[in-house]
Amino acid sequence: MAIDLSPEQWPLIMGILNVTPDSFSDGGHFNQPSAAIERVRRMIEEGADMIDIGGESTRPGAPAVSQEDELARVIPVIEAIRRDSPIPISVDTSKPAVMRAAVAAGASLINDVRALQEPGAPEAAAELGVPICLMHMQGQPRTMQANPHYEDVVEEVLAFLLQRIEACQGVGITPDKVILDPGFGFGKTAGHNLTLFRELGRFVETGYPVLVGVSRKSLIGKLLGERPVEERLAGSLALATLAGWLGAAILRVHDVRETADALAMCRAVQQA
Repeated sequence: MAIDLSPEQWPLIMGILNVTPDSFSDGGHFNQPSAAIERVRRMIEEGADMIDIGGESTRPGAPAVSQEDELARVIPVIEAIRRDSPIPISVDTSKPAVMRAAVAAGASLINDVRALQEPGAPEAAAELGVPICLMHMQGQPRTMQANPHYEDVVEEVLAFLLQRIEACQGVGITPDKVILDPGFGFGKTAGHNLTLFRELGRFVETGYPVLVGVSRKSLIGKLLGERPVEERLAGSLALATLAGWLGAAILRVHDVRETADALAMCRAVQQA
């Protein structure tokens, strides 16, 4: 099912479904198709507009996953969900072979934390013709939080994303297929993340849909006195509401019902 990215629908809620053993929040919970389907059904009931499925953890320090393992994790789950529901599916991957197999299985958006920088990825995305989310990441997951440094984090992240848009256009990906993600938590300190969030409007002003993913992240834990993952709901909702108010198009979240309620209040005020 195609994803409607028209501004009238913003912000859309992207429910997170990690089919990995080691994701920072829900690793190992939904590895089997039956468990994944039940989770997806619940997220749909709670108000999810789309589901983002990932088979490789990109938490800080996460090891690389082979193409074969990622395919084995992701494709059966996408196929099972597609048989069960028409909900739009996003695949969280950087590998061209996984992109192709996922779209063939029923995915309709590619969410790439490496912004199509892997060999063959731009060409695969262009060939598939589905929307692509380009994310900024300084370094790689295994080392990205070792010592992130920027002279001007907003300008540098924005410049990188604009360069990747240009690269996409060079292989035939049209502007209407591009989504931008500043990459909160990916090679950035808490200070960098806060500055990017405060200046989110700079990214919205590009005219491209902006995806924000901060749900349950370490930024929230640090700001609230080292709160564990399971105690970061209020912080996640506060940032989701702020992102929606600032013009984000897509919010990638774990807690769908609570986020939908928070956004409903935000919309009510905006429309009053």
